Amino acid sequence: MEYRPTIAITMGEPAGIGPEVIVKALSDPVLRHKAHFIVYGMNELLHYAADIAEFDVFWWRDQFNGRLRNYPHDVVVVDYDQYSMLGTAIRAPSKMGGEASMRFCLDAIEAAQKKLVDAVVTGPIAKESWKLAGFHFPGHTELFAQRTGTRRYAMMFAGGPLKVVLATVHVPLMGLWGRLNIGAVFQPIELVHQALVEWFDIPKPRIAVCGLNPHASENGQFGDEEERIISPAILMAKDQGADVSGPYPPDTIFMKARDGHFDAVVAMYHDQGLIPVKLLAFDQAVNVTLGLPIIRTSPDHGTAFDIVGRNRANPGSMRAAIELAIDLAIRRHRRSENPNISRGAGKGK
Repeated sequence: MEYRPTIAITMGEPAGIGPEVIVKALSDPVLRHKAHFIVYGMNELLHYAADIAEFDVFWWRDQFNGRLRNYPHDVVVVDYDQYSMLGTAIRAPSKMGGEASMRFCLDAIEAAQKKLVDAVVTGPIAKESWKLAGFHFPGHTELFAQRTGTRRYAMMFAGGPLKVVLATVHVPLMGLWGRLNIGAVFQPIELVHQALVEWFDIPKPRIAVCGLNPHASENGQFGDEEERIISPAILMAKDQGADVSGPYPPDTIFMKARDGHFDAVVAMYHDQGLIPVKLLAFDQAVNVTLGLPIIRTSPDHGTAFDIVGRNRANPGSMRAAIELAIDLAIRRHRRSENPNISRGAGKGK
């Protein structure tokens, strides 16, 4: 029989659109046939989302009792009903929302580490809720890295014709110059090269690197970061066997990547990379954390408090995140079954 991985899905911020997009994505029996699913969340809110969308309940509920386990069912909701007082009235960040969404994540990570699930898909969180609950992670990426002991990681966004990886992530723009260095640029080049070879079956990926300044500084006319930081990082990656070039002016390189001249683009900061991805593939873009020992994907959108409860949330990005998690889990399983599959990571082989 065809291998069917088990995918964990965290519901995310209870007051957001996570319940709605999860229910809408999994309502398709074709998708449900591809894998088994364990949703860590609140049955009350998922049920409410199904009612509004006029879907029959298609999952089996298990009240969470502190013990993570396997299930024989296609879709299971691990119900944290101790948070049910959130109800459906709150449409804003809250301390309890942060506590709940963090609990879902921590248990899904533990399930992945115990090999109970093959990948984790995270629903959108409200970072303000985490802060109110006393958690000071900037986002999922840093949480997953800390819980798995990962020191080298990067955030990649895949949507439509683009794959974009970030050199810096949740850093205020004014603080960027304290964080951008040769290693910060080299690391995502190396990690995305490895991911494209191992996960996306591109044996010799072509990687473009953005400049930081207008026109990539135009030979030092608008700053020296390209010469002082970015170009040395590119040379280091070339020495490791990567097909990488740049730095390119960021206002033109994404068009070349869109047209197929490059397999991935390394952007220097958050909005530089995210604007083109969301412009071209807002409802299909997926966030993937590179470098982790577990597979983690996420939809590329937020909690959208303003449309909660209106049956208006588009599940496209959540579905794309689930489908990519399934695909990556199947590829990892095939590699484990056949160790002779060429990995070629980091050396351009």
